[in-house]
Amino acid sequence: MSEKSKKPQKLKARLPRGFVDRHAGDIRAVEEMVAKIKAVYERYGFDPVETPLFEYTDALGKFLPDSDRPNEGVFSLQDDDDQWMSLRYDLTAPLARHVAENFNEIQLPYRTYRAGYVFRNEKPGPGRFRQFMQFDADSVGAPGVQSDAEMCMMMADTLEALGIRRGDYVIRVNNRKVLDGVMEAIGLGGEENAARRLNVLRAIDKLDKFGEEGVRLLLGEGRKDESGDFTKGAGLNEEQIGKVLFFVGIKNYAESADALAALVAGTSKGAEGVEELNLIGALVSGAGYDSSRIKIDPSVVRGLEYYTGPVYEAELTFDVTNEKGEKVVFGSVGGGGRYDGLVSRFMGQPVPATGFSIGVSRLMTALKNLGKLGQDEVLAPVLVTVMDGDVEAMGRYQRFTQALRNEGIRAEMYQGNWKKFGNQLKYADRRGSPVAIIQGGDERASGVVQIKDLIEGKRLSGEIEDNATWREARVAQVTVPEAELVETVKRILAEQAEDRARAK
Repeated sequence: MSEKSKKPQKLKARLPRGFVDRHAGDIRAVEEMVAKIKAVYERYGFDPVETPLFEYTDALGKFLPDSDRPNEGVFSLQDDDDQWMSLRYDLTAPLARHVAENFNEIQLPYRTYRAGYVFRNEKPGPGRFRQFMQFDADSVGAPGVQSDAEMCMMMADTLEALGIRRGDYVIRVNNRKVLDGVMEAIGLGGEENAARRLNVLRAIDKLDKFGEEGVRLLLGEGRKDESGDFTKGAGLNEEQIGKVLFFVGIKNYAESADALAALVAGTSKGAEGVEELNLIGALVSGAGYDSSRIKIDPSVVRGLEYYTGPVYEAELTFDVTNEKGEKVVFGSVGGGGRYDGLVSRFMGQPVPATGFSIGVSRLMTALKNLGKLGQDEVLAPVLVTVMDGDVEAMGRYQRFTQALRNEGIRAEMYQGNWKKFGNQLKYADRRGSPVAIIQGGDERASGVVQIKDLIEGKRLSGEIEDNATWREARVAQVTVPEAELVETVKRILAEQAEDRARAK
């Protein structure tokens, strides 16, 4: 076969791995959720800011280029001036760059929020995507832990604004300084013990999954799971393990605060961390947030290499069924903490900061589980059908369509092959259109339109057994003067809304 006779290969349509197409329902659900979150942030006096999707790679901090092509965790490309740029990994590092670059113009404390996509160059898996949305709030230039307490209160208010009831969530709070103090108290302070400290943190982070006994094994020699695989432990002795388990096992902070202070006494920052936790507890309780809403919880260890003081996590406490059919607690939907060192990388001077991030997709899943999202159904458009293709008729159909739109009613004029009228009604049915507007030559001559209630018509059609009866019945259809078109459509839509409300 000659080259000329070969058929060109069709391009295969492929969605890149780890990415998803978003459809109308999810887009509207996210917009609904984001609007409610913004309203809370604005009430607290925060203002929006937006940074670009790309940053110079060295600005991302954690992912400095250490090879010819920096690709550890981030998607990177080289600019035309040979500088490496990367898609942002989170929303915090770009904010730190923005603050440092505009430091002289920014009013401190700089209280800001932003929602946007972040990107991870990691292997995708079930529920794990390479692009997802975060919604952050940060306060830069505020050194006191009252800022951290306020963040926790704002997280609680946000969850309640989204319809999550008290008792279905808790904001858990810990402090990096206290944990560092505990590490120092058991002899794991200093840079030389960094690796062992990381193993201890990883063990603590498994408390919810494996329970106290599983963590005890991981703090010691190690743990064998059900499959027989062995995870090497942190190698602590019994005394060290006892102190760590006391710390992470604190259930009632008020009753244990003195014992915790004694444990970290003499360490470089442990006592300071305990004082900060005590102050956060006093501030939130004084504002009316009891421990069922905001709780001091030493088992919180989220991303502790990143934080320098208080850390907090928003957890949903109701049960859901996982993919194995098991009942499990839904878990974390966001969190954050104090990161006093991040802006300082650019400044050469200390710049305190605290903030939190909400995982939008995960929180949206939770709200759908609770039936708190997507309840406000978006109506399909009213369909203006086309019975005649001449210029005058088409102009009238377009005028009807615009008149409906100008009154806030979703409407569209049929755009397909108008000569097959049956196809127009089939299209309306597939779209879920609530109403169809019909005007043929006879109606046009009389200055009237037919308005068909498609929802009621569909219901009544089940009661009609033959085509002759159908044609005679003209089911759920009225004829009105053109001037009454909009008001009649409004009345029909209102009646349909009442019927839906009664059905619920």
